[in-house]
Amino acid sequence: MASFLVVASITLAACGPAGSTPPTTTRPATTVAAAATATTTSTSTSTSTTVALTTVPQSTGSTVPSTSPLIGRIWTRMPTSAKVVALTFDAGANGDGVTSILATLQAKGAVGTFFLTGAFTRQFPDLATAIATAGERIGNHSVDHPHLPTLSDSQVGEEVLGASASIRAATGQDPAPFFRFPYGDSDSRTLADLNGLGYVAIGWTVDTLGWEGTSGGITSAEVLSRAVGALQPGEIVLMHVGSNPTDGSTLDAQTLPAMIDAMRQAGYSFVTLDALLG
Repeated sequence: MASFLVVASITLAACGPAGSTPPTTTRPATTVAAAATATTTSTSTSTSTTVALTTVPQSTGSTVPSTSPLIGRIWTRMPTSAKVVALTFDAGANGDGVTSILATLQAKGAVGTFFLTGAFTRQFPDLATAIATAGERIGNHSVDHPHLPTLSDSQVGEEVLGASASIRAATGQDPAPFFRFPYGDSDSRTLADLNGLGYVAIGWTVDTLGWEGTSGGITSAEVLSRAVGALQPGEIVLMHVGSNPTDGSTLDAQTLPAMIDAMRQAGYSFVTLDALLG
């Protein structure tokens, strides 16, 4: 079995402007028929762990123990040789693209993971509920999308647990154990804080940059090129549900149908991040 290096990135590319659980309806489950060896390297030691990948679309949302091989790193791809992709969507600003994204996933028979902030669920409870009701996986994206390394340990805990409470209140779903750092901004301390709460840190393989909008020089063609250009087994694609605040464009939602079609044509299928849980 081939070994894959899973990069534990401490500071990732900007996650755009602010701001993505188990379904209440049954959706088809996809099994990733592969296990892979994930290798993590520190300055003093190198260890290897094996993580079996199986999609569990109706996960109970429980946290993971400190002994889990998922702890101690930021997952920028799923460690597998299977041709699967995780489509992920951050939700922290507005929800202008949610309806379109959910309709596309339903029409295409694909699944996504949505990282919600607590503020998003309070401002757009109907959209948060729609995401959960559609059977999409929900993750935790903090209460109000701050730069977590600027906060104290207790404040980091409040951001994680406060968002969890808001998400559960709005959707009835538990976002654990998946967390995405706002802006992709973390350090060893905040990663340890997060892991201590039983959460797994999720990064991304590629940022489509759709959040930059047409005013930022991004086009639907560019979004598609970036996502498909980074295509590889276990790819995690970062997108956003909101519109650009300057030009109102929703490039990720607009491009999603073509993205799914292109990836399927290349032989890929789609899983939620529950595939990491095994």
